[in-house]
Amino acid sequence: QVQLVESGGGLVQAGDSLRLSCAASGRTFSSYAMGWFRQAPGKEREFVAAISWSGGKTYDEDIVKGRFTVSRDSAKNTVYLQMNSLKSEDTAVYYCAAGADVMRLRIGVHGVDYWGQGTQVTVSS
Repeated sequence: QVQLVESGGGLVQAGDSLRLSCAASGRTFSSYAMGWFRQAPGKEREFVAAISWSGGKTYDEDIVKGRFTVSRDSAKNTVYLQMNSLKSEDTAVYYCAAGADVMRLRIGVHGVDYWGQGTQVTVSS
């Protein structure tokens, strides 16, 4: 089992930055790729970014457009999503996720083995 707890969400204005954190626990943490999804009201949950245990990264470039960076601190068992130049359309609940590898996470929700409870990000104009 892997337990994931997100934090760092909040209310910001367009153009601002946020850094989300995902604290992971469990004996199998190092065996999983970690990623981020988001879900806006009335919309399906969508893939944002992922990172492997070795540091390989992948993004949904249609969403990120060079603005977001995913990173992993193995010593702290924590995954981060640095979000810059936030826009109103980034408003969503952001979920931390764990899967077998980054390609499985890119598939979408069916590639996820474990979910965090989510943290709300609201971007106002």
